[in-house]
Amino acid sequence: MTIKVLIVDDSALVRQVLREILSAQPGIEVVGTAADPIYARDLVKRLSPDVITLDIEMPRMDGLEFLGRLMRLRPMPVVMVSSLTERGSEVTLRALELGAVDYIAKPRMDIERGLSAYADELGDKIRAAATAKLRKRALAVSASHTADAILPAVADPITSTEKLMIMGASTGGTEALRDVLMRMPADAPAILVAQHMPPGFTQTFARRLDSICRVHVKEAEHGERILPGHCYIAPGHSHLLLARSGANYTVELNAGLPVNRHRPSVDALFRSAANCAGGNAVGVILTGMGKDGAAGLLEMRNRGAHTIAQDEASCVVFGMPREAIALGAAAEVAPLEEIAGRMLSRFARGAQRSIRV
Repeated sequence: MTIKVLIVDDSALVRQVLREILSAQPGIEVVGTAADPIYARDLVKRLSPDVITLDIEMPRMDGLEFLGRLMRLRPMPVVMVSSLTERGSEVTLRALELGAVDYIAKPRMDIERGLSAYADELGDKIRAAATAKLRKRALAVSASHTADAILPAVADPITSTEKLMIMGASTGGTEALRDVLMRMPADAPAILVAQHMPPGFTQTFARRLDSICRVHVKEAEHGERILPGHCYIAPGHSHLLLARSGANYTVELNAGLPVNRHRPSVDALFRSAANCAGGNAVGVILTGMGKDGAAGLLEMRNRGAHTIAQDEASCVVFGMPREAIALGAAAEVAPLEEIAGRMLSRFARGAQRSIRV
């Protein structure tokens, strides 16, 4: 089935480039373009697109205001096309909170040799968005969330700094991770996260999570010791790897080649956890397109770690969890709202071994 796309951007040049790129992608048809959200609103009604690409800074109405109205009145998949600057990262993360499925940088007109890779990435994001599930947030960011949504510390926990939670995500992952981390108590075991994000976004993402979570969330730094009650987000420029320094776990950042087209890569993090932590870790693969993390999660399971995949019903995009389940990498499959509790329960004494699925 052909995916119908509406392009909304105030730059005529950007609209032209996006139209040319997407029109050359198999299975995608650009049904219209709009220079501002007011005109776009009429085109949405008339053309019924499957996916919208949306700029942020536009005349008459900015992209965030339009997105908020669209998600209230006629929810549909939206991919933000924005300038990935420090300010742009704040605004784009807000767009994801409002319901956008994904985001991508604006095409760079001065680098022709990079346009082919950009076209492939944009096409992949449009296809993933067309199949994405649009879900209302289970947790709102407000003062009322602390009493009910955040889980208490596990009864009779194993008091060891050796326990780790290792998580990976892609499309839809920013909100899924927020859901999981907001449920964690302040004394949770250390958490390491690889979320597919570009440089400049991860520090902003970590700050936003830190402001609403009981665990301390930060962008990971090379060589730092990994501590309980902390969550370490892989920086957008490097792979996040688990390492050892004597008896302590530490962060290793590696700016090597992308793995599965990604840096940071979920597979890279999971494989390092399999080698360093073995059965002292729990591995979780969340919503995302592609297969990054599936092989690494299997390595974690084979080394004795308990492994969990997010279920299809609660995923925005089921690609990564589906691949992990197909490989036999997931010891259990769980809805998003149960994942935090299931991870914590693995560190309670007498935890039962899960049944293979």
